[in-house]
Amino acid sequence: MLIGIGGPSRSGKSTLANLLVTHFRKTGKKAIIFHQDDFVFPETQIPKIRNKTDWESPLSIDHSLLYEVVADFKSRFDVVIVDGFFAFHDAWLNTLYDKRIFVKISKRTFIIRKSADSRWGYVPTWYIDHIWQAYLKEGKPSLNKKDYLVASGEDEFDLDAVFRYLEK
Repeated sequence: MLIGIGGPSRSGKSTLANLLVTHFRKTGKKAIIFHQDDFVFPETQIPKIRNKTDWESPLSIDHSLLYEVVADFKSRFDVVIVDGFFAFHDAWLNTLYDKRIFVKISKRTFIIRKSADSRWGYVPTWYIDHIWQAYLKEGKPSLNKKDYLVASGEDEFDLDAVFRYLEK
């Protein structure tokens, strides 16, 4: 099973992916996560915005390499999870997914979480707004709602609902 998990930055995509992989491994399944962030191009090849690297551009991701790796691992693992801001952006990758989960949070929650995130040092307010705008433009799934589960990332995940969806 190939599961795509997408949503805005700081929504809980990786947290959900880790919870799922842990669950599947405990049940004896071979499970692995691919984080889209591990497939970024070298920084010199990524577009800039106001002289800052635009990590929120779909052009920052090597979608072809991600597709190749995921297609290969799909045949060798019981469960493969792709987690990323642009998880639903690439049409080819979308053809591989068996299940899609969209993690949704409010803009307010995003701003609070992103402002508290110190991993990258100071992030200007204009760039935080740019991240949200990039999500609205490029990060939302363009699929019919029946093609994916919407999971709230505001609080703890409703794992029962997630597993019911995955078992369908």
